[in-house]
Amino acid sequence: MKFCAVICEYNPFHNGHRYQFSEIRRLSDCDKILCVMSGNFTQRGEAAVFDKYTRARHAVECGADVVIELPTAFAVSPAELFARGAVHILASLPAVTTLAFGCESGDKESFLTAARAANAEDKEFKAALKENMKDGTSYIRARNEALLSLNADVDENLLNSPNNLLGTEYCRALLQEGSDIEPLPIPRVGGGYADTALFKNFSSASALRAVLGEDTRAAKKALGRNLPATVFESAKRFRELPFKQAAACALLSAPNEQIALCPDCSEGLENRLKAMLKSTPEYDEALKKVVSKRYTLSRIKRILVQNLLKIDLRAVRDYAENPLYYNVLALKKESSEEILAELSNGKFPAIVRKSDYSLLKKEALACFETDLLALELYNALSENYTNPYETLFV
Repeated sequence: MKFCAVICEYNPFHNGHRYQFSEIRRLSDCDKILCVMSGNFTQRGEAAVFDKYTRARHAVECGADVVIELPTAFAVSPAELFARGAVHILASLPAVTTLAFGCESGDKESFLTAARAANAEDKEFKAALKENMKDGTSYIRARNEALLSLNADVDENLLNSPNNLLGTEYCRALLQEGSDIEPLPIPRVGGGYADTALFKNFSSASALRAVLGEDTRAAKKALGRNLPATVFESAKRFRELPFKQAAACALLSAPNEQIALCPDCSEGLENRLKAMLKSTPEYDEALKKVVSKRYTLSRIKRILVQNLLKIDLRAVRDYAENPLYYNVLALKKESSEEILAELSNGKFPAIVRKSDYSLLKKEALACFETDLLALELYNALSENYTNPYETLFV
């Protein structure tokens, strides 16, 4: 059996994701689609619109064969660690032969060329990076400018759009892992990654999140057109969680030394964040005051969720270098036995029931305990109980 993997959030699952599944079936020679999906908190530094089991069920009902959880420590980290953690898990599974991802442009070879250049990072590159960051430019932008100035064969389009950037990070991680998994870039359709405009059938997740919970005819029509029926039913029951208040309180009560350990925190950013939240109680306004040329809003928001979940950079890096686990959230009932058999051939243990928890050691145990904390906090915010050891057979 061959798996084509997808690294995803499905926040929420929409028509563009279902289209990607159909393209995977058409373009790859794989038998099954395996999704590595973020849990209850996302890389934008927010609580997911639906809990991880609901979103995993949506994916399987709409065409995936199995969904395993991307550990929370990676799910709320910057792109490099997000990609590295997901690929670390996929590279441990012999059945995974292909990694599909959405892109704005580019083919497999152009992504691999950009990834090799980014992984090189020789003395000349480091000097260019340092020079580019002198004026307050963010690390990612400064790195990309250095890559383009030193590598004429790198496609600039792969370094200046969100999905392309993430695709390049996936390829970097594949090379770092020494994996034989083949990248499969699939062009996106409809709205772009951060496009807030609503389209008839293929709006972005950002645009759809913006109208979730709106009790208007236009919002309901947009959601009905862009979401598969099973997701639309969940959308009717959507309720915004008080995540911002919880994140702000956690940051204000945390020691500065703890905040400074967060993967996205550097250069005393914890001090400025605390000062803004004290002087500007309104969450979004406070965060906007911290945003600068160097620090994007997504990065600032991630620090809040990283602090809430007590995630530190050294631990995340350790997790990416050590054995972890496959936390199975959902899978197709009719093929569950063969899918679980393939997972059992991997280098890490599969978690399907509570007793499997005993299989985890050292770094894997610490990583999984962060997943448990994330679920417990999400349960408290949503005032709803979700079993931490549940696996859905759909």
